Amino acid sequence: MSDPLAVIAGLPGVPEAVQEAREAVDRLYRHRVLRRRSPEVSAESALRGARASAAIEGVDVPLESLRGGEVTDPVVQGALRASAEVGRLAPTWRSAPRQVLARLHALAAAGMTVDPGRPRTASTTTDPLGLGPAPGPEETAARMSALAGLVTGSTAAPALVLAAIVHAELAVLRPFGVADGLVARAAERLTLVDLGLDPKSLAVVEVGHADLGDAYAEGLRAYLKGTSEGVGTWVRHCASAVVHGVRETTAICEAMSR
Repeated sequence: MSDPLAVIAGLPGVPEAVQEAREAVDRLYRHRVLRRRSPEVSAESALRGARASAAIEGVDVPLESLRGGEVTDPVVQGALRASAEVGRLAPTWRSAPRQVLARLHALAAAGMTVDPGRPRTASTTTDPLGLGPAPGPEETAARMSALAGLVTGSTAAPALVLAAIVHAELAVLRPFGVADGLVARAAERLTLVDLGLDPKSLAVVEVGHADLGDAYAEGLRAYLKGTSEGVGTWVRHCASAVVHGVRETTAICEAMSR
């Protein structure tokens, strides 16, 4: 199979879901506020995305407390650091995905492990989403190599499809054993930025995943089945998360315009 991502992109319901997400992002980019204030919107998106990513990990804090620098929880701080680095890492993502993931993990897991940025070499019991046991280190290493090949390779599939697969593989493999969810969601956003769907990193995709509630973990469980139906369910979920994330960013823009 020369282009497995293109096969996934053609699964039932996926083209329509991807197109809906694409149109939502395009509408967002035409918002009048972005003509002058897109860096501010991007910064607010990163902040809200970090908050939502930490909340999915089980640490939910008020946005104003986060904005005021009052939160010292390591999960929240890790989410903030990883989110802030997305723009700087995007240019090297497709040429050096392993190094970028190591950097994201070093940022996300600082204070939570003695060796941030290093892949695990043993089994892990970490399972914040209740997905079941993660694969062993050998299978994980092999699948991470395959994932790196997808990132560095060429494909006719839309950016959202690759972003969804990157997210899912990191979430289910848990290659580091700590803070893998934070890395997975940051890598998804990073892929959307680097492949041009959301080059200014405006859509708060993490809020979309959080707002969709149980559908997030259910989508990953569907992906774990390895069936076409399961993988399609997950990709469609990610497309919905982008649409929801665009709504969050549109609300940010509207608030700024007032």
